[in-house]
Amino acid sequence: MKSSRLQKLIGYLRPHWKKATLGIVALFLVNAVGVYIPILIRNVVDELQVAIEFDTVQRQVLLIFLLASMMWVIRMISRIVIFGVGRQVEFDLKQRIFNHLLTLEPSYFSESTVGDLINRSTSDVDSIRRLLGFAVLSLANTIFAYGLTLPVMLAINLRLTLLSISVYPLMLILVQVFSGKLRDQQMTVQEKLSNISDLIQEDMSGISLIKIYAQEENERKAFAGHNQELFEANLELAKTRNLLFPILGGIASLSFLILLGVGDEAIANGELSIGNFVALILYVERLVFPTALLGFTITTYQRGEVSIDRIEAILSVEPRIKDPLEPLPLPTPVKGWLSAFHLTYSYLRSTIPALNDVNFMIKPGETVAIVGPIGSGKTTLANAIPRLLDIKMDQLFVDGQDITQLTLSDLRRAIAYVPQESFLFSTSISNNIAYGNPLAEQSEIEKVAKMAKIHEEILNFPKQYETLVGERGIQLSGGQRQRTALARALLVDAPLLILDDALSSVDNQTATEILQNLKIGVQRKTVVFISHQMSAAATADRIFVMDQGHIIQTGTHAELVALKGLYQTLWNQHKLEELLV
Repeated sequence: MKSSRLQKLIGYLRPHWKKATLGIVALFLVNAVGVYIPILIRNVVDELQVAIEFDTVQRQVLLIFLLASMMWVIRMISRIVIFGVGRQVEFDLKQRIFNHLLTLEPSYFSESTVGDLINRSTSDVDSIRRLLGFAVLSLANTIFAYGLTLPVMLAINLRLTLLSISVYPLMLILVQVFSGKLRDQQMTVQEKLSNISDLIQEDMSGISLIKIYAQEENERKAFAGHNQELFEANLELAKTRNLLFPILGGIASLSFLILLGVGDEAIANGELSIGNFVALILYVERLVFPTALLGFTITTYQRGEVSIDRIEAILSVEPRIKDPLEPLPLPTPVKGWLSAFHLTYSYLRSTIPALNDVNFMIKPGETVAIVGPIGSGKTTLANAIPRLLDIKMDQLFVDGQDITQLTLSDLRRAIAYVPQESFLFSTSISNNIAYGNPLAEQSEIEKVAKMAKIHEEILNFPKQYETLVGERGIQLSGGQRQRTALARALLVDAPLLILDDALSSVDNQTATEILQNLKIGVQRKTVVFISHQMSAAATADRIFVMDQGHIIQTGTHAELVALKGLYQTLWNQHKLEELLV
C-alpha cells in the first residue's frame, strides 16, 4: 500500500519533474554551500591561533558573507519552485477530480454525499499540495543535510561524530511507533470534517424545510454533535503531535550537549583543534533543525497518505455508462423514432425489476403520454432513454440504432430532457434558459419562453430576463421553475423531447396549453410526456399506461377511457377530483 501511494505521488509530480528537479538541485547547492561555510570559519579560527592577520580575516569574513547571501537567494529560489510545483499539482488534481466526476452516472452521486465529495476535492487536495511542497522540501533538505554534513564531520573526528549522532536512532524508533497512530487519527479528522461539510451543505439546501418544521434547535444540536466529534478528533491528533515533536527536538539537542561535554577533553588531548571543534558545533547545529523538523514532515506525510487514499477512491471509480469502443453513427438528421424491445432494468439492491419486458414503438413527431401510479416505472423509463441508467444492449433504440452503441454525446444531443426536479443554476433566467445553447439570441430565448407559457411572468419581474433566480431557483415558484426548465429544453431544439412529470406544479389548463404548443409549434419533435395530469395526457396522440414496470394499456384517450382497466380508473379519479375542487 505504501509503495502504491508513493507511485501515486510520483504520478502527480511527473508532469512537473523539470521544475521539481530544479528546486531540488537548488536545495542541494544550498546545503553544499552550508557545509563549506563552517570549513571557512574553522580556517579563520585556526589562523587566529597562529597569528592575527586582519586582512586575511576580513577577506574570509567577506567571503562567508557572500556565500551566506548566495545561500539565502538560492534557498528562496528552491522554496518558490518546490512550493510552486505543489500548487500546480493542486490545480491539476482539482481539475482531474472535477473532470472525472462529470463522467460518472447520476447514481454515483445518490450513493455519495455532496459534502464529502467537496471536502475530498478541497481539503484533501490541499493536504497533497502541502505534502508535495513543504514535505518534499523538508525531506530533501534533511537528506542533503545528512548526506553532505556527516562525511565532513566523520573526516574531522570519527569518535566525536559517532557520539553526537548516537541518539538519532531513538528518533527513528519514535517515528515508527507514532506513524500508524498519526495516520489513523488524521483519517478520523478527515472523516469528521466530511460529516460537518455534509450537514452544512444539506441544511443550507433545505433551510426552508427546517424553518417550516421549526427544527432549528435540532439542527443546532446535530451540528454541535458533529462539531464536538471533530474537536475531539483534532484534540487527539494535537496531543499526539505535541507529545512527539518536543521529544524529537529534545533528542536532537542531546547531540549538541554530548559534543560540548566530550569535545573539551579532545581539545585538551590535542586530538582536536579549536577550529575543528567550532566546525563540529556548527555542523551539529545544522543537523538539529532538519532532524527536529522530521516530526512535522511525518505528520504532513501521514495526512497526505490519508488524502491520497480518499482522492484515489474517487478517481478509481470506473463510470458504468460510457462510450462504446466502436460507436455507431447516429443518422442525420435524427427523425425521433423511438422503440423498445423487451426492455428490462433493475436497480441495485432491488429484487423487483423497475422495468419488466417493456415493448413499444413511437413514431417520429408523435406525442405520447405515459401515465400510471407512483412507482410504476415511468421515471425509470424516462431516465433509460438518454442512458442515465446502465441498460443492456439491444433493448432501446433511437432511429433504429441501439443507444448503447452510440456515443453519449451523439445520443444526448438528440434528446432534450426535463426531469421531475427542475434544477436551475444560481444565475439569471436568461442564462438558465440558454444553458444548453449559450450563443442563443434573446429573440430565441423569448420564443421558447412563450411556448413554455413563462414569458409574460418573466416580464413582470423588475429585471425581467436578467432576474437572478437564487440557489436552485429558490426565487421562483415551483411552476415557474418547471416552465423555465422546459424553455431551456425547447431552446436546444432536439428531435426528442422527454418531460418527466415536468409540469406537475402547473395547473391543468396551462399544462394542456403547453402540450398543444409543443404539438403545433415543433411538429418534428417526438414528445414523451410523463404526467399525473390526466387532462393534459388526454390530448396526446397516444397514451401508454404503466403499472409495476409493465406497459399494460396503449391507445388514444377515447379508446382507453371506453375500456375497463387502469386508465379508466385513473380518469374517473381525475374527474371526481375536478368535481370536488
